[in-house]
Parts: sequence; structure tokens; C-alpha cells
Amino acid sequence: MADINSKLINQLRALVLLTQTEEQVARTRISQARTDAVRRELTQNADNAAARSLEITEALRSLGGVPDVVTPAIGRLSASLKATFEQATPIEEALLTDLQLEHQLLDRATYVKVLAEQAEQPQVRQLAEKLITAHQATVEWLTVVLAEEAMGGPAALVATPVQKVAGGVARAVNAPVRFWANTVNNAVDTVRHAGEETSDRFSAVTDRAAALTGAVRETLTAGRSASLRRAEQVARREGNKDAAAAAKSAREELGDVSADELPIKNYDQLSVSDAVKAIKGLKEPRDIRVIIRYEETHKGRANVASAAQTQLAALAKEAVGVSE
Repeated sequence: MADINSKLINQLRALVLLTQTEEQVARTRISQARTDAVRRELTQNADNAAARSLEITEALRSLGGVPDVVTPAIGRLSASLKATFEQATPIEEALLTDLQLEHQLLDRATYVKVLAEQAEQPQVRQLAEKLITAHQATVEWLTVVLAEEAMGGPAALVATPVQKVAGGVARAVNAPVRFWANTVNNAVDTVRHAGEETSDRFSAVTDRAAALTGAVRETLTAGRSASLRRAEQVARREGNKDAAAAAKSAREELGDVSADELPIKNYDQLSVSDAVKAIKGLKEPRDIRVIIRYEETHKGRANVASAAQTQLAALAKEAVGVSE
């Protein structure tokens, strides 16, 4: 029995450390939330993690364990280092690391539950069950966010400018050498002709602009949006459907589409409630992305953008087999 109690104490100490890290990670993610709803959810997650840390500490005391005053500081430091280093990684890698942390918390909580049953510690077992439920929900949420990103986003969390660049670099490094060289050359060509620095969304545009080759070089003499429109026209004139599609996709990424190009007819004339209702009928991730970008660029109706984000999340849940 003494050996089991010792194991319980060690695992609870580990859970405090990991939960402190979880709290700080959630707080760093708040600034990356795309919508107010996601921001509130992350804030609540962080507050819940802080409360769980206190509960675990109390359970530790009840078993005769000495409260660890160093662990919270280590947890905060761990989260700070994680946030710093992940800036050099694409957003999907950062999210996968978050998911790894949640899986470890879930697995340890499950282990603690079994230990508590063997040690005949019902209160600790109840706490472990509470932790299991919480971490299962977070694992599910992160899985859906990753699915949104895989479907082309925009995901619930926004990549920082550094992570956008990191994502572009990672894609280039992982691609065949010739494709990588073409991507870099075209990206440099785009910046040189347009005279623009990389912006929050520019990395996504340069990835797509790489496919335009000659059409881009012919037309990048005006602004970025006008250039993409002109590139699309030239590509269609020359019968290059792939290049035309790439140009249009880049425009959509920027929110540079006219109302008649939107997947919802007469969208600009719809009220907020009608727009939300129409969005719920969209089934293609690309259509939803176009609406979100258009709202963010032209309309600025937060509740409509949130409805579109919710619809995209619903499609992502379906893709990964998560029930509502």
C-alpha cells in the first residue's frame, strides 16, 4: 500500500507540473483566437486548468505529499519556452505539440485513477475521473482545430506572422528540390516586382503564386490584388486552367472577391440572420473559407464570421469522426 501511495504522490506532482504548463499554453493561445467565442473558450480552459492545479495540490496534501512550490514556476517556464520555440515551427506543429501534452495528461490521469482504486482513495479517484473528462474534451477540440487546418482553414487559432513564414519554409523544405526552387524564385520575384514586404497573409499568397510563372511576371506592375486579377485573366486567355485557379485561390485568401463570386447568391443584401442561415447550408470548406475572408475584409460582422467558423468546425468534426 505504501508503494502505491508513493506512486500516487509522484504522479500527482507530475500532473501539477503538466497542468500548470497546460494553463500557460492556453493563455498564450488566447491572443491567437480567431473569434471572440474561441477567445472565451480558451480563457475558460486556462481558468479551469488553474482550478485543476489547486485540486491536484490538495489531493497531494491529503496523501501526505509535500506541496511542490517549485513545480508551478517550472510549468510556467516550460510553457514560456514552448511558446518561444514553436514560433520557428508551422502552426500545425505547435498544435500537434499541444495535443501531445493533452494526451499525456489524459494518460496520466487514467493511470492515477487505477492507482487510486488500488489504494482505496475514492476522492483521488473522483478527481482522476474529472481530469479524464476534461482532457478528453480538450483532445477532441484540438483534433477538430487540426482538421480545420488540414481542410484549408481558417482554423480557430491564427498563426503568428513568424509561424506563417515557418509554415512556408517547412512546405518548401519538404517538397521536391525543383518545386522548392521554383517556389522560392517566384516568391522573390513577387516581392521584387510588387515592392511589398511579407504581411500576415502574404506567405499563403506566395505559395499559390508560384504556380503562375510567366503570367505573374507579366502582370505584377500594379497592386497585389490587381496583379492577381490580371494574372487570372491572362491565364484564362492562354487556356491555363490550373494557373487561373491558383490566382483565384490567392485572391480568395486575401478576401479580394466580388459579391457575385461568393458561393451565396445576393450575399451583400442578406441580413445577419439570413446570412447565418445561408452559411449553415454550405458543405464545402472552400466556400466557407471564401465567406470568412470576405467578411473579415469587407463586412466585419463578427457574429457572421463566427457562424461560418462554427460551420467549418462542424465539417471538421465530421471529417475526424467526432460527434456533436
